[in-house]
Amino acid sequence: MKSYWFASAYLPGGWEKAVKISVTERGYIDAIAIGASPEGATAFSGFALPGFPNIHSHAFQRAMTGLSEVTTSPKDTFWTWRNVMYQYANAITPSDQTAIAAQLYMEMLKTGYTSVGEFHYLHHRPDGTSFDHPAEMSDAVITAAEQTGIGLTHLPVLYMSGDFGNAPLKPEQGRFFNKVEHFQRLLCGLSERLSTSASARLGIAFHSLRAVPPEAIAETLTLLNQLDDTAPIHIHVAEQTLEVEACIRWSGRRPVEWLLEHCDIDNRWCLVHATHLNDGEIAGIATSGAVVGLCPTTEANLGDGLFPMPAYLRQGGKFAIGSDSNTSVSPIEELRWLEYGQRLAHRQRNVINNNLNNNLNNSLNNNHNSNALNNNGTQHTARCLVDHALADGAAALGRRTGALAAGHLADIIVLEETAPCLYAKPHQYLLDALVFSGNVNCVRDVLAAGKWVVTNYRHICEDKITGDYFASIKRLQKY
Repeated sequence: MKSYWFASAYLPGGWEKAVKISVTERGYIDAIAIGASPEGATAFSGFALPGFPNIHSHAFQRAMTGLSEVTTSPKDTFWTWRNVMYQYANAITPSDQTAIAAQLYMEMLKTGYTSVGEFHYLHHRPDGTSFDHPAEMSDAVITAAEQTGIGLTHLPVLYMSGDFGNAPLKPEQGRFFNKVEHFQRLLCGLSERLSTSASARLGIAFHSLRAVPPEAIAETLTLLNQLDDTAPIHIHVAEQTLEVEACIRWSGRRPVEWLLEHCDIDNRWCLVHATHLNDGEIAGIATSGAVVGLCPTTEANLGDGLFPMPAYLRQGGKFAIGSDSNTSVSPIEELRWLEYGQRLAHRQRNVINNNLNNNLNNSLNNNHNSNALNNNGTQHTARCLVDHALADGAAALGRRTGALAAGHLADIIVLEETAPCLYAKPHQYLLDALVFSGNVNCVRDVLAAGKWVVTNYRHICEDKITGDYFASIKRLQKY
């Protein structure tokens, strides 16, 4: 057992001073004492709070940041960006995948993410043939997580068709493809490998309704429930208006309508983006208990649109954040732009806080990962954002994280108390200052599952990780 003493810490009830946290050898919080002496503990100045869950990442896309910001069409959209992504995806080897993911996960840790959901669909060689070891590319991601110490919810993606109605894939999508039986074997192998992991767990992802036929969704869910009936289930849905229109032509239903009618959507599900919804879909998601996974910097970069946040929050909906294409790697920036996008759309301030419903408190209090609003709500917008990102993000990843509480993983970030944006701020304003004071990183130290992986702003393996990344990028630039 190890003990750490923090001058200030953000607990489920709010900020407290002189907090001692005992951590087990397995990396879980055993006990918390408030107003404690630092005697017998390693003492930290600064402000401690739970590490953030990142619910949605495509690690390999971090390496192509900046390479798609060139006009290719008078009407550049997600669909033109996708062509650049395919070209890059098909150049990546397993060793590249490890190097890129490790660099990305290190950057995530240094900015305050301590766990990540890797939405992984690079399964095969670029020509679509399988590696001798079918989980070669998944192993590359798992290795990167182990190297860096980030908590991983690995989400291998089922990807079968190029559009609704089981349209054939394009040649450049060949390495994404799996038949259902091949995907099931992949899942079984990964389930066995990760069953003994202290820091990683398995979920699944369906790429989208356009990419997975209904019968394949049903068959895969049956197997998943046999392997682990608590495993997270993620899906891209309703990200683009063209996707919504195509789904209506195919099924007579909008994407989220179809999901709600044909799948047992519950609190294991994370609906990523869900940007374009009607009133019935908003109510259906909120009632289901599913989490909407929002990725504001990527959604802005791709021109996706804005999620209908006010109506969703008024019905007690859950939301969490992710970095998606990893054009930006900062939970603070995602939270800030989640609120700012709504302010621009509605020409109001504090939109998210003003639309929270009292039902939210009940929802959070019933979530075992909750960092709940115990004071019947708060006037502080950043606290609303942070509490959702922590509690709902933990639920979406299926991890005991998101709160400094006994029984949760010891995922702790420590903010520098002398950071100019935080210095001498009253405690009730600290989160507001953190989220709305710009882009200076205040995360000084990071504990992930009980292991200090970042100290004084540097990762413990930073030089090696960055060196490997540079070598991969130098090779990839030839493409």
